Parts: sequence; C-alpha cells; structure tokens
Amino acid sequence: MENIKKIILDVVPEAVIEEKQKLTVTVEPDKLHGLAKALKENKETNFDFLAKLFGVDEGERLGVVYLLSSIEDMKRELVLKTFTADRENPLLFSVTDLWKTANFNEREVYAMFGIRFINNPDMRKFFLNQDWDGYPLRKDYNDSPALNPVSTESREIKDISTRITITPEGKIKEEKYNLFEDDDYIINIGPQHPSTHGVMHFRTALDGEVIKNMDVISGYIHRGIEKLSEKLTYPQILHFTDRLDYLSAHINRHALCMCVEKAAEIEIPLRAQHIRVIMDELQRIASHLVAWAAMCNDMGSTTAFIYGFRDREPILDIFEKCSGGRFLPNYNVIGGVMFDVYPDFEKDVRAFIPVMRKGLREYERLFTHNAIAVGRMEGVGILPREEAISYGVTGVVGRGSGVDVDLRRDYPYAIYDKVDFKVIVRNECDSYARYLNRLDEIEESLKIIEQLLPLPEGDFQAKTKAIIKLPEGEFFQRVETGRGEFGVYIESRGDKVPYRIHFRSPSMKMVEVMPLVSKGEKVSDFIAIGGSMDYVIPDIDR
Repeated sequence: MENIKKIILDVVPEAVIEEKQKLTVTVEPDKLHGLAKALKENKETNFDFLAKLFGVDEGERLGVVYLLSSIEDMKRELVLKTFTADRENPLLFSVTDLWKTANFNEREVYAMFGIRFINNPDMRKFFLNQDWDGYPLRKDYNDSPALNPVSTESREIKDISTRITITPEGKIKEEKYNLFEDDDYIINIGPQHPSTHGVMHFRTALDGEVIKNMDVISGYIHRGIEKLSEKLTYPQILHFTDRLDYLSAHINRHALCMCVEKAAEIEIPLRAQHIRVIMDELQRIASHLVAWAAMCNDMGSTTAFIYGFRDREPILDIFEKCSGGRFLPNYNVIGGVMFDVYPDFEKDVRAFIPVMRKGLREYERLFTHNAIAVGRMEGVGILPREEAISYGVTGVVGRGSGVDVDLRRDYPYAIYDKVDFKVIVRNECDSYARYLNRLDEIEESLKIIEQLLPLPEGDFQAKTKAIIKLPEGEFFQRVETGRGEFGVYIESRGDKVPYRIHFRSPSMKMVEVMPLVSKGEKVSDFIAIGGSMDYVIPDIDR
C-alpha cells in the first residue's frame, strides 16, 4: 500500500490520501484523468478494473466516486474521488478512454446529478428522458409531482447525442451528432419483447439481416430505489435488494446485510453463515436454471424451458419452507437470517442434489450437443477478454471470455474461504462458452452445498440494537451473484438512515456490451446472444 501512495504522490503531489475502510484519494478535477491513467497503466498498481463509478452530493459540491480494482488481485482496491463546486454547470473529465464501462455510468451520473463529462462520446442522460426537469439524486431535488407531470402524449425518440470537448485554446465545445447514418434502416427490439428479458429497448440499424449499429435505451421501469433508501432505516432497505436482480435475490440481500454488519461490527453466528451460503448457492443454481431455460426457449426449445423450471421447483419449495417466500425469500436480516431452518431442511437439500445432477445429464442429451443449437452459439457473440475487462463484465459472461475472477475465491466473504470449488473459465469468448459455464457452475454450487452440511449448532441470528446506526464513514461490499459482481456502497453520517447508497449492477455491464458483441451478427442471433448474457433488467433500472 505504501508503494501505491508513493506512485499517487509522484503523479499528483497535492492529492489528499486517507486511510478509511479502503485507501481513499481525493484530487482536483483537472488531475483526475492523469492519475487514473497512471494507476491503470503502472505495472505495480495495475488498476485495470473499474468496479464502481457513481455520483455524490456533498452539499456545497458535487462529485464522483471511483472504486478501482485489479483483475490480478481483487483485494487490491483504491477509492478515487473528485469534486466540483459548480452546481449550475458541473463539468468533470471522462474516463471512458481508460475503462469503457464508464460510459453508461457517467451518463447515469449526468441524469441523476447533472454532472456532464468532457470527452464522453455520448453525453445523453441514461434512465431519464432527455427533457427531464431536475436531477433526482441531488439533495435539493424537489420531488413534487408537478415537477415532471406524467404525459399521455407519445414521445419521439431523437437519435441525436452531444459530445463535449476542449479546444486547443482551452474553451469548452459542444457538438451534436447523429447516432445513426441518414440512410440506416432502424428497427426497435423491445421494450415490449419477451426475448429482451424485460423492458429494455435496443434501437438497431440493419444492413440486410446483419446488425450494423445499436443504441441501448433504458429507464422504462426506473424505480428510484437509491433515492427511496435515503429516507429509510437499514432494515427497511433490505427488501429493495431482493427486487433488483430478482434471480439473485438472496445474494443481493446478503451483500447489503454484510455491508451494514461490517460497519456496525456485528459478528454473525457460524450457523447463520452456513445457512446464508447454502441459500446463496441454491439461489445461484435457480438463477442458472432460469438462464439456461430461457436461452433454450429463445432458440426454440420449449422442452428445455420446461425441464429447467421443473428442476428449479424444489429450490423454491425449500425457500418457501424457510422463509414463506418462493421467488423473493426476504430471508437475510442484519445479524443473520430471519428464521431458523425447518426440521427437514438438510434432508430436502440432500435429496435435491442427485435430482439436480440427473437434470444436468438430461440437459446435455437434450440440448447441449444439438447440432443446430451449437451452430447458433459457437463463434457467435464474441466478447474478447480485454473488452470484457474494460466493460467491467464479470460472472459467467466474463469467465466465458477468459476473465479468471470469482469474488467467492478472490475476495472471500462469509465462509467461502472454508469451502473448495473450481472456478469455471473458458477462453472461446462466445455464446457457447457462456452457455456451458452456467451448467458447469451448477455442479460446483452443489459441491459447495455438500461441504456445508450438516449445519453446525448455534444461533441463527446475532442480537442487534433495536435501531441500527452506522458510524460516520463510507462502506463497501462486493459479492458474486448469478450474473457477476454486485456491489453495495453506503455513506453514513452517523444516522439510522444512509446519506447515500449505491448498488453496482452486473447486468448493466452486459447490456452495455451488447452493441459490441452483436455488431456484424445476424439479427436472429441477437436473441441467442442476449440469452447467453442473461441480464436482468430491474437490476439495471434501479
């Protein structure tokens, strides 16, 4: 860590370095890009992975927080910050030339805080209409219904964007440009289309049947969860996480609980840790089953769809018996789990394991080696390793492109450091690699579950205060969901409610990369590619 500090001060001597939960560096806006570039390109630091980028409102100034990490070592982390006191026309420098995933994140910051980024190639608001009045995550935002009345009139989508640059003379220059060429034939895929797996809109330019260009439009179900959380206590926020990536509901909630527990120094009983991780892995299996079933259905195999949902049913039965909920368990609470497991829990989990293994063998015979299916997946939707890292793509999709990262192993949390499992990695970078990875990961989840049975005796929940207040500070938690890295950030001012909370969406990265992996492919293959990505739209539309 001392080496990192020295490198920072060599580049920006006036940088403010603080020892917080993570090493935190604050620099002036004009120094941000140079320091970020140095940290990324220096072999000693090698911060090649941008885990988070989000906006904050500190009252007199607006700012952006960057969580940098390294693919080589996910435990190597650095928080980078910059601020501007200009609330009327806030401008900061883009880092999209360093990490491509910054594009959508910077557009989100623009929509929610009004900060625009110099050199961002597409400075439009993400999530909100371009004519939205106000910036919802600012502390002074007036959320009166009169601010943005609901209109029944249809809105014309304008394929015009803005690019902000600085001239050699140092003046700010704004230029408009068309996203598509004048003679492009454009079709709309979504938002009302079953194969977009939710209300996501892809404006797609075609050359015959081949995809030429694509514009991703989101925000159709934006629920403002981060804004709502600023007025709720930490236990009241928990249910939101289940409803983000609803197929990784238990894992998302686990992340928020751990973030609060670490900040409040709450020690979790061993029995609760075992229950949480078993439920995490059951949730991961259920998520992969839905992904497999939906992808097969997208390519025409209704039988595979039925098989996948058939084998998911015993998991939902276990969830229901534990928590009362099937789809959204709402089971994790701060300090442990809401209820102890039911008497036959271990018996039911053990009975499920051979059933699932039998199902995996059936899937292989039914679809995995089907010549037509393989032909639609092999060599289709190529995502090179370098692009996956630059776009922040993790999980099954990243590991299908040779990105050998799994936070359960590389950034161990809960009791994942006590179990053995294999991280499934393939280097083909195509839809078939992503397809195969999910099925192989189901087997690894079964192995983890077997190692955690029988459950140890003890409490299922730690004793906590009636009102949970976190100490002042900033707290992070990163976990591995069914789609990759899900992250939680909490800024506390010592109150029972967060001053700022942010959720990192793994699905957002996979949607952002869709124009890249779809370009040059046939429009019919777009559906299979999207299925192999397995994004969940409410996870993006936070």
